[in-house]
Amino acid sequence: MKRFLTLLCATALVVCLLPATVFAAGEGNMDSGGGSMGQGTATNKWTPGNDGVRITVINAETGTVASTPIDYSNTVQSVSILHFGKVCKLQYQSGTSLSPQSGTAYSCKNPANPLPTIISSTGRNNIESIKRYFCSEYACMMVAADSGVSYEAMLEGKYKLLVEPLAYFTHNGMFYCMTATEAALYDQLSSGTLRKTIPSLTHKNLPLSLFLEYSDLGFPAWTGSTTGKQSNADIISSLGVGIVRFTELPQTPAGLDAPDMEYRVNTDVITSITLHTNKNLTPNNPASVTFHILGTSYQVNNIVIPENDSQVVWVKWHTPNTPQDVSITVSVSGASAAQTTFHARIVDLNERIPPDPLATDTYPGYSPPALPVNSQKLTANWGVWSCYWQAKWVWHPDWKWHSDWKWHSSPCDSSCPPDCPGDHGNWKDGGKWVDEGKWVDEGEWKYSYNGYSASISGTMSLMPDDLVPTANGKDMKSGYGVKTEVTAVLSTDAPAGHFTNPQTALSVFPEFQYSTYLRLLQRVSSGRSARFTFRANEFSTYGRTVHFTPVWFPDNTNYIVYTQVWDTWTPDGMLSVNLNDYVSIHGSLFDDWYTNRE
Repeated sequence: MKRFLTLLCATALVVCLLPATVFAAGEGNMDSGGGSMGQGTATNKWTPGNDGVRITVINAETGTVASTPIDYSNTVQSVSILHFGKVCKLQYQSGTSLSPQSGTAYSCKNPANPLPTIISSTGRNNIESIKRYFCSEYACMMVAADSGVSYEAMLEGKYKLLVEPLAYFTHNGMFYCMTATEAALYDQLSSGTLRKTIPSLTHKNLPLSLFLEYSDLGFPAWTGSTTGKQSNADIISSLGVGIVRFTELPQTPAGLDAPDMEYRVNTDVITSITLHTNKNLTPNNPASVTFHILGTSYQVNNIVIPENDSQVVWVKWHTPNTPQDVSITVSVSGASAAQTTFHARIVDLNERIPPDPLATDTYPGYSPPALPVNSQKLTANWGVWSCYWQAKWVWHPDWKWHSDWKWHSSPCDSSCPPDCPGDHGNWKDGGKWVDEGKWVDEGEWKYSYNGYSASISGTMSLMPDDLVPTANGKDMKSGYGVKTEVTAVLSTDAPAGHFTNPQTALSVFPEFQYSTYLRLLQRVSSGRSARFTFRANEFSTYGRTVHFTPVWFPDNTNYIVYTQVWDTWTPDGMLSVNLNDYVSIHGSLFDDWYTNRE
């Protein structure tokens, strides 16, 4: 069962940005520090970007290790690297001794979505990017799959993740993999050789790349210096660690696990049902429908439908500003509907901003993924019955006798009696038959069907930002920003109450395998022809409405952004269109950095 959840990270993790349809929010217990690093030597050196993390699943109730630690790095590491096995900081604190794994192959996983920079050569890693990454659903699913721990149990708060920074470096001509704790333990056992040869890495930027903001799992919050070289004792007790804690939010009310429809917050939407009837519904006996949504009733009256036919009936309404599950009930009078109770999920797409790309980011072995294959609905058709009376006048006869009595007299004759007064006569009816009928309208109700249609089309333009100094048309160097303009056009012959204009556009990016993170575009012009652009980038010095391409993106490769336009609603459902466009990458921004010497 998918649930909404909160990821609480035991250092300073903030709200995390998550992929797909299950959303998570995080509060991370991680912070960082460090400083600039001096030059190494041929036998004692570290290459920026050659870092990673060791993640261990911890039983949240007992505080014990629940899985074998797993190492992750963006770089493919040699199996012959010198290492000390898969031991976590909690195990070392519990008494496990440092043990070189001579002859044992080293294993490390390369995540599909690259790790953010963990150890910075300048001591200024982006802790917010680290928090976003490790509080994401992607990271949660990745660790669950690789550790064999139940993903559902992890979401239910039964486990925590212990995150330790890893450094891959050369010491005395040998290539090593160490966590901060292992480096401090090794330095103790080797009489300070690491502190003498490569201290800026092993005793400053490696241990200070992650530490706790509040105590958890027996590790104290770090309140000491965040810039200088640290002692072995402080590293072993307090540094080089972050914790991700999962806390389940209140469960979704019963019946709302599989919503009938999904809407976005603060959006005009249409909810519809289909009425059926086995008799003629006319203006004399129409049907009516009432939608009950979030405390408001929306009534649709005077619905007419011919016998054994149907019609869609809908309401247009505006969703609230906050994510929630909504129960929609429908009251129907005079007809029938297959479903009168609906469960709607209202979601917020503003929680998956990509992390800040850094100049030190790397992703060796990267290959651009195929574009997503998502459904789209480009056309919609619906209609409304109307009813009119077709007269047929028929005469209904009603013959009645209209009497006209008159006295008729005659003289006496031999047939008259002796006492005849001299004349006699009789009454005669001189009336006639008269038709008192009337005209009767024997007409009938006739029905006409007003059919409507709608279609959506779109265009997308991806171009280098205007500030890219060496861009040439759609060609640019990696590391710079790209801008986009997306236009969605709705064509329809329906009245305004039958549809909503295009409202939502979102983009995903190849460096994240078109998942994990998305940018929700801003609508800069509305109406049936809506236009969207990137929002102002929070990592842009000049507040540009751009997305920054990763500096490591392969040369001679198209950088393709994929965009979906949603929330054009009709009685026949939501119209959507999928778009994409590209810029061509040749070189990187480092190629534009030069010194002109004469």
